[in-house]
Amino acid sequence: MSGSRPPSPSEADGATLAALAELVAVVARLRDPQGGCPWDLAQTHSTLIPYVLEEAHEVADAIRRGDDDHLAEELGDLLLQVVLHARIASEAGRFDLNTVAAAITDKLVRRHPHVFDPAAERADDPEAVRRSWEAIKAAERQEPATASPLSDRLAQKVRGQSALAGAMTISRKAAAAGFEWDSIEGVWAKVQEEMDELREAVASGDRAHAQEELGDVLFTLVNVARWCDLDPEEGLAGTNHRFLDRFSRVEAALGGDLGGRGLAELEGHWQAAKAQIRAESGPGPTPPQADPGGGGS
Repeated sequence: MSGSRPPSPSEADGATLAALAELVAVVARLRDPQGGCPWDLAQTHSTLIPYVLEEAHEVADAIRRGDDDHLAEELGDLLLQVVLHARIASEAGRFDLNTVAAAITDKLVRRHPHVFDPAAERADDPEAVRRSWEAIKAAERQEPATASPLSDRLAQKVRGQSALAGAMTISRKAAAAGFEWDSIEGVWAKVQEEMDELREAVASGDRAHAQEELGDVLFTLVNVARWCDLDPEEGLAGTNHRFLDRFSRVEAALGGDLGGRGLAELEGHWQAAKAQIRAESGPGPTPPQADPGGGGS
């Protein structure tokens, strides 16, 4: 491609480069076999997988909360994972941080011809950019953009997503291809069918079967979310937050001691916590008789 490249590192913010260099040096020190940290030295790409996922989710949580201080901290934790993985690979002579940075820079330039190539056609909206990105990505793999089966392309797309987000991606693409109910009533009927099958599987004591049926229930509920233009990931994250808020108030009301309490007592404190939160939030669009938070008992 004949497009121009972005400014070279020498023209970038020197303080930023210095901070990154210091981080790289610290990680190198932690991984130094002579006097480094035993925990860091014991890590591999595989052992760090849970931390990569955890940090990514914590970044998302900070964004949802609108907490800039928290977001900056969590982005730092995620950046640490990138530097640490690059260091581990570098020690084995496979690749290093320069390789990682250069590869993503090249990819960004290559897949944004409307920005970096003066001769390229302009992209005036996000959807046009998305189509161009997918076409370029397919060309990089030396395959037509529509050649591979939808199932193969979806398998590639969802491998980096959470199970819930992946289910939504699959649901949307399958529906667009015609694999769709005639109305939402069909979706609700499927939810009931899957719930009945889950109850039967649990009652049978077959854990593997019950696990499969639980997945079917969740996947069908994702289809409900798609039909109603709802985001299941955001919905569940919100419920988690509300549950913990209420639960902390129940703990406070009981002095941190929940042991030996009856269900009726706990439910009373739970409902009181809900009422307290609702009063603190002030009147909203949700009718008083509705329970906007879920979380059950």
